[in-house]
Amino acid sequence: MELINKNNLTVFWRTIRYNLKIIFAGRFIWFLLASFAFYLFFAIMMVYEQQSVGEGEIYGLLLFPGILLVFYPSVFGIQNDEDSRILEILFGIPNYRYKIWLVRLIMIFVQVFLILIAYGFLSSILLYPVKPFEMAVQLMFPIGFLGAMAFMFSTVIKNGNGTAVIMILIGVALLILSNNMERSQWNIFLNPIKLPDNFNAIIWKGIVLKNRIFLGVGMLVFLLYGLYNLQKRERFV
Repeated sequence: MELINKNNLTVFWRTIRYNLKIIFAGRFIWFLLASFAFYLFFAIMMVYEQQSVGEGEIYGLLLFPGILLVFYPSVFGIQNDEDSRILEILFGIPNYRYKIWLVRLIMIFVQVFLILIAYGFLSSILLYPVKPFEMAVQLMFPIGFLGAMAFMFSTVIKNGNGTAVIMILIGVALLILSNNMERSQWNIFLNPIKLPDNFNAIIWKGIVLKNRIFLGVGMLVFLLYGLYNLQKRERFV
């Protein structure tokens, strides 16, 4: 029995490694280092400029490293399958491609979630005490929303570079809009931990709840539409 369990764990681990290798095309370590460098640079800038640091600032500090981690696999995932010459194989297995890509997306989000928890622990040591798990949960709403959106566009555009350009333009537009939508439930980058000045805490809690529902539903719709697009075999192969 122990041998069977050990073999199952070995197969499971090798499957994870294989899929991650395809998803990141062997570049995962570079994106991890880039996200850490991004995090470290702005953390040092906070200390150097003697900014007032709280949980709200830590949330903003961790948001963009998380987006960077989810950006490449969600944008270039379909193209990496094509470059690895396994896209035709996936479409040759009826209904199996949905399970494969759904599992891959879950793996991506879980991986980013665990890395954000690690960054949260590091922030508690270096900057300000936070609750890493709760912080990571809140961060996964906008990160998951943007990651699912990128995946959906990748199934429509079918080209990693084209999808990347679209997502960058959308990201810049959302950042510009977020400055004028700081207290809006439709703000993708709403900071739920930082209560705006002179704002009622109960009203703010309601806005945050609606925002999280909006992001959660949006993420689900993007994922389902992206998986639905994978039915159209002739568009990909």
